[in-house]
This record gives sequence, structure tokens and C-alpha cells, in this order.
Amino acid sequence: MPEDSSLRPAYKILYFCTRHIRFFRFTIQPRMMPYKVLPIVMSLFSFLGCGRSKTPAYPADTFTARDGSEVTITFFKHASLAVDAGPGRRIYIDPVGSLADYSAQPKADLILVTHSHDDHFDRAAIERLATSKTDILCDRTVAEGFDMECHVMRPGSIATPRDYVKIEAVAAYNTTKEHQQFHPKLREDCGYLLTIGGTRIYVAGDTEPTAEMKALRDIDIAFLPVNQPYTMTVDQAVDAVKALKPTIFYPYHFGQTEFKTDMDRLVREVRALDTTDIRVFPME
Repeated sequence: MPEDSSLRPAYKILYFCTRHIRFFRFTIQPRMMPYKVLPIVMSLFSFLGCGRSKTPAYPADTFTARDGSEVTITFFKHASLAVDAGPGRRIYIDPVGSLADYSAQPKADLILVTHSHDDHFDRAAIERLATSKTDILCDRTVAEGFDMECHVMRPGSIATPRDYVKIEAVAAYNTTKEHQQFHPKLREDCGYLLTIGGTRIYVAGDTEPTAEMKALRDIDIAFLPVNQPYTMTVDQAVDAVKALKPTIFYPYHFGQTEFKTDMDRLVREVRALDTTDIRVFPME
């Protein structure tokens, strides 16, 4: 085929992409990129067909726990996450089928459900991921209102379903008066504090900053929700980061409302604290 000089840049990108997709997907840490660059890179790979397979690729971040073990967090969409603490040790948090294709994902060792809203609780997704050995931990309203067979967690509950993880339930609710109908305190929705390899990972669930949240100590990683009007404003998220002082802060549960979170401002103000590494993944 005759060589067209106008196509050389595209061929070079394609060649580089196909030769080095493994490097990009598994070696580059997202914190090394400006937060807006990651979705652009992923879109470019998708457009060029790089790494295309039957299994959808979801962004992930890997860190070393305090005991030296490796932990990987996979970001599906909105509030759906997975935490891998080793082979056969996958924990799903709020899996929802409309937010991810779970058909090719590993089966769950544990599944955690924070509350009964349909962007957090999906029985079909849970049944797809569960095996006879999977343990499910859920809040009271999911257990009672949806007849879900699970270990019921209420704010203050502590569970050790496996020898590699301790799970503490933290109250999750709205504190702003005009928003309290979204997540009332008396319903006993939960956030979860997971301790894996000595590292404390706080997944807040749907909440604003609360006294229970601000009382937490030694938080290594924090997932805080930032979509209005249902959860935190930018000011509230920054306030929560100031109180928790996590090593890493992942904003999540953003988008999907008419009020768009000012992520630029959130990143700027958290970075100005100089205490926490903020990492933003595309979860809209």
C-alpha cells in the first residue's frame, strides 16, 4: 500500500498504543496525570481500539497497604466500586447493573450495600456476583424492606466476615435541614470503614459531613460523595477532608443530577490544604 505522509501521525499513535497499552493501563498511576487527562486517554484508546476485549476496561488504582500487601480499587460508575485484597478477595460496594457490566467480573467474596436507593442497591447485580460462599452485608432498610438475606449492619456495627478485613458501619445522613428527606438519620443508612492490611478505607455512602464522620481517626483513604442536592457541596467536602485528613481522597457519587459539581474548585481547594492527595476518576 502506498505510504500516505498525512497518516503517519495516526499510524505512530496506533503503533505506540498497541505496543504500550499494557504500560499505560497498569503502570502509569492516575495521580501522575492532571485529573482531566485520564478520561481523554481512555477515550483515545477506545477510539483506536487499543486493548479492546470482551471484558470492559474500568479504571483502577493500586496502593500498598501498611502491611506491605497490594490493594486495588476498581471504579465502575457513580458509587459502584470494587476492592481487591488479593486472589479471591474481591469486595463489591453498591454494585448496580445499570452502572457496570458485571457479567465478566470476578465473583464476589463480600458485597456491601450502603442503603436502599436504586443507584446503590440492585438485587439482580448482587445475585450475578454472588456465589454460595459470598457474604453480603447491608443496612437495615435493604434487609427489612426488600427481604434481602444479609448480615445487617447499623451505624456502630462492627463485623469481621473474613480474616483479611474488618468492617465498621458509620452513620450516613443529610444534615442540611431542607435535604434531610433524602437520607434521614433515623433510617440508619451506612457508610463503611474497611481495615485491610492495616490500611483504613472509608467509603462514606450518601451523606453530608456528620459528627460520626468527623470523629473518625487515622483514615488512609476516603471516598466522599459530591453530588448536590443529595450529598455534599464542594465546601462540605473540603470541610470533611480537613476533619478526616486522609492520605488519599477520592471524590465519588458525582454527576447524574442537574447540579454539576465544580470539580476544578474541589481539586484546587483540597490541594491547597497540602495534607491530602486528591485523585479524580471518571465516574459520571
